[in-house]
Amino acid sequence: MQLPLVGVTVMLERNVLQVYPAAESVVGSLHMAHTEWRDAPELPDFSLLKRLARDQLIFLLEQLPGKKDLFIDADLMSPLDRIANVTILKQHEVDKLYKVELKPIVSSSDQLCFLIRPRIQTVKWISDLVNADKVAGRFRRYKIIFTPQKFYACETVLEEQGVYGDVTTDEWNFYILPLDDDILSLELPEFFRDNFLEGDQRWVTTAGSALHLLQSVYGSFSKVYGIGRCAKMVYESWRELMEEGEQRTRQPEFAKVFLVDRDVDFVTPLCSQVVYEGLVDDLFRIKCGSVEFGPDVTSSDKSIKVMLNSQDKVFSEIRNEHFSNVFGFLSQKAKNLQTAYDKRRGMDIQQMKAFVSDELKGLKQEHRLLSLHIGASESMMKKKTKQDFQELLKTEHSLLEGFEIRECITYIEEHINRQVSMIDSLRLLCLLSITENGLLSKDYRSLKAQYLQSYGIKHLLTFANLRQLGLLEEQQAGETLTVMESKVGKLVNDKTVGKLTDAFSSLAKKSNFRALSKRLALVPKSGEEYDLRVPRDMAYVFSGAYIPLSCKLIEQVLERDGWTGLEEVTRMLNGQEFAVTGGSSSSEARNKTDAQRIVLVMFLGGCTFSEISALRFLGKERGCRFIVVTTAITNSARLLEALLDNHA
Repeated sequence: MQLPLVGVTVMLERNVLQVYPAAESVVGSLHMAHTEWRDAPELPDFSLLKRLARDQLIFLLEQLPGKKDLFIDADLMSPLDRIANVTILKQHEVDKLYKVELKPIVSSSDQLCFLIRPRIQTVKWISDLVNADKVAGRFRRYKIIFTPQKFYACETVLEEQGVYGDVTTDEWNFYILPLDDDILSLELPEFFRDNFLEGDQRWVTTAGSALHLLQSVYGSFSKVYGIGRCAKMVYESWRELMEEGEQRTRQPEFAKVFLVDRDVDFVTPLCSQVVYEGLVDDLFRIKCGSVEFGPDVTSSDKSIKVMLNSQDKVFSEIRNEHFSNVFGFLSQKAKNLQTAYDKRRGMDIQQMKAFVSDELKGLKQEHRLLSLHIGASESMMKKKTKQDFQELLKTEHSLLEGFEIRECITYIEEHINRQVSMIDSLRLLCLLSITENGLLSKDYRSLKAQYLQSYGIKHLLTFANLRQLGLLEEQQAGETLTVMESKVGKLVNDKTVGKLTDAFSSLAKKSNFRALSKRLALVPKSGEEYDLRVPRDMAYVFSGAYIPLSCKLIEQVLERDGWTGLEEVTRMLNGQEFAVTGGSSSSEARNKTDAQRIVLVMFLGGCTFSEISALRFLGKERGCRFIVVTTAITNSARLLEALLDNHA
């Protein structure tokens, strides 16, 4: 059997050079940056979290004995499928399943169960259903299961609508969904908008409860580091839960925790992703650990849903790689697979029987996965070439380095006027504003006017949201005062200068990206050759142009075992940093144990696949492993869509 994959990968290798000219030396290379190292500490078994969540859900469903119909919030469908699929639900007397659609229902069941997020709009809809049944003289039993927890506001709505006594309410404490061996998600995409834009802190206790769950199951932490206002509140919430609950002494499975707010680093999620997993997420949207590949990838008239995790042997080897590195690997993989198939030639009956029973199934599975990833790579190449991806990356890199800003503004104007992409245009505007510490008044007004003309006046509120978060700002006249600080410093003592600096910085929220970049060496010196085959630092996740700020902070704090020596950096990030020693002092002495080499990093407001890849690289360099806990997986599109004015 001749595999068609070999020829396809060769063609892809030629195409990749059009988008990544620097990749010529990379294509064909099989040096993969993230092959597993021998002395890697063993990760905890997070499947236990799934079992705990499933058992609690089954217990709650059984409290409504008999046949029942289950209504599920749309954004809970995918996470629920990872915990308890339809077969398990049917085994516990769930008759029919419906998606919550906030309209009249067609269920004929006498028992209705609602599995929902604690949202007032949904609770009002349930109240209307109950009241409609009352008017019609129909008696049913109703149960609402809130997840991950119920809020007082929801119970108040039930009371106001006059149905509090007609429904029973419960909580399903489904705080964490393991997406992979080292990725845990709270699956709360609304956390970002609610907390950072609306100032609604209701999810803070949820994040604190998630940490408490991890500590209860996997042992206490010896050190906790964090930066950001939300990180501080989550730590306080978690500490309160620890003080209230039982203190169990058991060998910890990871010792250090790092909490980081998304608004500490907005630059990283606004950059185009170029590692394979990040690109797949940008173009196909990975949802709850799986992706749907359409006919353009599957080469058929059907779409296929694929789980993307370490169980996929092809994906696990390319997920963290720069896109230009992927083609050589896929090409060699296809050749190896062809060789394995060819082995069967000349076999006798006994050998053929052994080949069919031992190897054939695995080879077919590998062939199917390889075919899908080659199809995905081909599709990504077509889309990126069409959108002039190389020019886009060049503009981003110039913004990060602070070079040719006028040319960048001209490119962004052209991007807006050609109406290439509403979100991409907004992303470039935000990246320009953050890296330049706000836009000059004339540039801000001109670009804003052009954007509104191209994409509609309805985005006026979007600009207000972006301004509020410091993502897209006009430089204020007061900001020029910062130039005088050094002159004033010569005339008065340091303490007075500190007060003046605080007063000046309060005039406008500044990103300080240039100063941070210089202080932390986030942008490698231009002109230096960067070999993507053998990455020397985390900058490879952005083609050697930029080290993610969030990951650099984590690296620096772990190196120093705290924030000492980073005072200037934390001041530019508006402070709110902390480092706390926990109660697990006995494990601190054994600093070579596996637990001491596993670090839990919690991103509050979302985390990108590029950051996860960078942390995996850092872990390999430092001889440790990082477990990423995030409120949700994010990227530039998700982050900006959450801030659109028409957000529901």
